Amino acid sequence: MNEIPVLLLAVSIDIMIGEPPTIIHPVVHMGSIIAWTKRILSKKRISGIIMTLLVVSIFTAPAILVGYLSDPLYTLIAAVLLSTVISIRMLFTSALDVGKSLDKNIWEAREKLSYLVSRDTTTLTDEQILSATIETLTENLTDSVTAPLFYFILFGLPGAFLYRVVNTLDAMVGYLDDENRDLGWFPARLDDILNYIPSRLTGLLMVLAAFFLSMNWENSMRILLRDARRTPSPNSGFTMAAAAGALSVQLEKPGVYVLGDPRDLLSVEKLKEALKLSSLTLVLFIVSATGIILVMP
Repeated sequence: MNEIPVLLLAVSIDIMIGEPPTIIHPVVHMGSIIAWTKRILSKKRISGIIMTLLVVSIFTAPAILVGYLSDPLYTLIAAVLLSTVISIRMLFTSALDVGKSLDKNIWEAREKLSYLVSRDTTTLTDEQILSATIETLTENLTDSVTAPLFYFILFGLPGAFLYRVVNTLDAMVGYLDDENRDLGWFPARLDDILNYIPSRLTGLLMVLAAFFLSMNWENSMRILLRDARRTPSPNSGFTMAAAAGALSVQLEKPGVYVLGDPRDLLSVEKLKEALKLSSLTLVLFIVSATGIILVMP
């Protein structure tokens, strides 16, 4: 049952301490290696497969070796390493910082949001800033927390690192422009596959969290079923749609998707509710994960 203390300790480390220094952050080094391989490989689909296998091997091999350590040492080192591939503290504090800035200065809020999303934030209105913040908070709840923990439960530390490598590859080369279309095809499809179950599971847990928080959980389920597939990604819409329904708001990326119905106006209070909703969703996931580990052979 070493996985339970590793899981709980990793989550605690990330919540209390946050991201490790850049110089020792595995995800930073993943990005550096991906950028290097991108420069030396051709822009063909086979290169994307080679890149994925290479970077996955580099980062899962040490994770496999950690499994041979004695129990106390394994628990500590595995927990520290697992905490580096999840981002609870940074995700929640970044979203909260945008909300705090919006109360004071819209330009500051736009700048802080620009670090979280790929869209142009320079002309966004208050409601558009809030929508984008709630979108990135709820979408990344899967990418940055529940999905890596999901694969840790199934395959241990190597599974968590495999997921983080693929997700980082998708973030860096998984685009449809001429430079990345072929190179990023394989990691982008692999990321879609790996996120299929975690995204849907997290969306359903968000509906359950809405129930416990006395939010509009029925609307959350309705909007999840209706709107989750409206996003370009086959997975990102599940938590965003569930959140839109629970908060009774409409989330929109102009020209790309619209999720939910505008029953209530977006406000900083709605962002705070989204943070509560996401927090309880995470708690429910961890409780569920612990229970699954206990019954696994």
